[in-house]
Amino acid sequence: MQVRDAMSNAVLTVGPEHTLRQAARLMSSRRTGSALVIDPEGSGVGIITERDVLNALAAGLDPDVERTANHITWDVVYAGPSWTLEEAAAAMIQGGFRHLVVCGDDEVLGVISVRDIVRVWAQNRSSVPA
Repeated sequence: MQVRDAMSNAVLTVGPEHTLRQAARLMSSRRTGSALVIDPEGSGVGIITERDVLNALAAGLDPDVERTANHITWDVVYAGPSWTLEEAAAAMIQGGFRHLVVCGDDEVLGVISVRDIVRVWAQNRSSVPA
């Protein structure tokens, strides 16, 4: 099974000037744990996750004032669509994160999360006769 078989093609994007509350509301309404951050003046694609929002709140930052720009991970690890799910899971474990941006031909194709991998593995396991 490959990353392309488990990734989400519907990617949520936010800008660097969105507040943390706006980003959190968008992630909540889309039922996703991450959003890609496209900064026209930045370099490449960044990501903000529910963990980033949680850490900001735990630090006492105001979610209505604080901007996503201050919490973006720019050092994104990219997965290829032909990676195996095992390769994606290993990259997540090694990097200590739960989301990988999937790229191909110099464009973002989707995002794969730990939840996506577990879902596919569980579905495949339940479809195997005992």
